Amino acid sequence: MIVALSLTAVPRTTPPNEQLWDTGTFSILGYDPQTGEVGGAVQSRVFSVGNGVLWAEANVGVAATQAIVDVSYGPQALELLRWGMAPANIIKAILDKDPDPVPDNWSKQGRQFAVMNAKGEYAAYTGPRATEWAGNKGGKFCTAQGNILAGDAVVTNMINAFETTEGHLSQRLVAALEGGQAGGGDKRGQQSAALVIVKKCGGVWLHNDTVLRLQVDDNPEPIKELRRIVDKWNVRRPRPTPTTQGCP
Repeated sequence: MIVALSLTAVPRTTPPNEQLWDTGTFSILGYDPQTGEVGGAVQSRVFSVGNGVLWAEANVGVAATQAIVDVSYGPQALELLRWGMAPANIIKAILDKDPDPVPDNWSKQGRQFAVMNAKGEYAAYTGPRATEWAGNKGGKFCTAQGNILAGDAVVTNMINAFETTEGHLSQRLVAALEGGQAGGGDKRGQQSAALVIVKKCGGVWLHNDTVLRLQVDDNPEPIKELRRIVDKWNVRRPRPTPTTQGCP
């Protein structure tokens, strides 16, 4: 079951002017049914955005936590995915549990997050006080979400690019970021980007579930740099080490 809990053309109440921390992000979560890999990619005009947005675990799923972010949403989402909870129910459970500790200038009403399980089923949420333009859009095996964006073309382009790009999941995720940037991206510009892909024993060396994890923490063109690294990795994609113990 795939659920997108908040779509694009919803009027929003702007959060208070004096926020405690920088925000503004666009991200995509995606699944490749041919390989069983699941992952995500993100870009922002925030330093080292990958440290707080993307959360992934093989045979479990992936999550993105952003906007008026509570980073604990990521570990919470992975834990509930381990229990087999549906992504839409995870969204509701985490929001209901959120005590809203800083309501005046970091309100839970501005949270934005998405959850995808290891089968590509997902749900996404954009709070009514996420800074405009904010919204999310879903496709087949992918969900795009963002805030402080140029407009809905950002998330629409991301979905279109992911679904029409051929190649490895890493190439499709970067293409989605490129599409989002072509749609205007983060209204404030670019600074950092990140990507993560997981699969049980899908990485190089023994018992490595991380197929690929990359961060561009401070760069005037982080998506371009992420593309350079991903293309280089795909020229000679490292093969997982064969093993019969602990992996399918």
